[in-house]
Amino acid sequence: MVSEAPPFWWQKAGWQAWALSPFSLLYGKIAGRRMRTARRASVPVPVICIGNFTVGGAGKTPTSIAIARAAKGKGLKPGFLSRGYGGSLDVTTLVDLGHHRAAAVGDEPLLLAREAMTVISRKRVEGAERLVKEGADLIIMDDGFQSARLTLDYALVVIDTIRGVGNGYLVPSGPVRAPLAEQMRHMTGLLKVGKGHAADAIVRVAAKAAKPVFVSSIQPRELPEIDGKRVLAYAGIADPAKLYRTVEDLGGEIVQQRSFPDHHHFSDDEIADLLLDAGKQDLLLVTTAKDAVRLNGHQGRAEELLWNSLVVEIDMVFDDPNAASTIIDQAMEHCRLRRLKESAHPAA
Repeated sequence: MVSEAPPFWWQKAGWQAWALSPFSLLYGKIAGRRMRTARRASVPVPVICIGNFTVGGAGKTPTSIAIARAAKGKGLKPGFLSRGYGGSLDVTTLVDLGHHRAAAVGDEPLLLAREAMTVISRKRVEGAERLVKEGADLIIMDDGFQSARLTLDYALVVIDTIRGVGNGYLVPSGPVRAPLAEQMRHMTGLLKVGKGHAADAIVRVAAKAAKPVFVSSIQPRELPEIDGKRVLAYAGIADPAKLYRTVEDLGGEIVQQRSFPDHHHFSDDEIADLLLDAGKQDLLLVTTAKDAVRLNGHQGRAEELLWNSLVVEIDMVFDDPNAASTIIDQAMEHCRLRRLKESAHPAA
């Protein structure tokens, strides 16, 4: 399996989806009820949640970073809140780039911490309170849309226009995390990424529900060293095909590609194989920033692999240059009104 999601989730529904549908029915009832009835705690600063409808990558982390950059441009002090998936630490922790490694805090928090202060916490409320204590005046929550225990001031759902919602079925028959109608009800705005058409039906539903729809694309930073080169591309992300398409867009010729599970920690044997195969065929090793942070500080020959790999850095770019600022402004206004309501009707 090359990601958390089995391949049939992203194909037209077949016998696997049908066989698992009774479990999906039960899962959907539980997930939908949780979204409807969960008691949500409040914090005194705006909370923007960057989520997606499905399991797997849709571009949440680069979107979170784009929002943080816009917030800093407005003079705010944003803080990221992450669950720290893939890391071993189970206590609320302020990520320290000089000290922490991916094995402890997860790979995505290390990418986020390059941009703004980042807290990982299995307990979202506790993590949010820590960010407020550290001086954050805006919280950007990377994932957690379906399971949030926090009151959200803006829920931006990111959808990839190549994969959409896959076969449209709920886990485990498909990749959908909760009934789409329930997710739509809690969503503030939709962000479609790319120029594919797999998300068209969802976009139409969102538009009919008067939800704002933003458009963006993932753009790689310039990397002229790839142009015209023969490449061994490797990735342990939810959708490795994104890296392969990017390498080709940058002018590289992919001779070999190696896909690993999302958040994968490379074994010594896997590292040795990548180095050996690249050396045998004189191939340029290319990987993602997310894979690079997992290799950093790893034991064995990981440092050698990282040293010999070109890292593709990406940015989420909104078609409307004011989109991120608009989202932040709406979150701040929602927070202001929420705080007024809370002060007028304090909890018993």
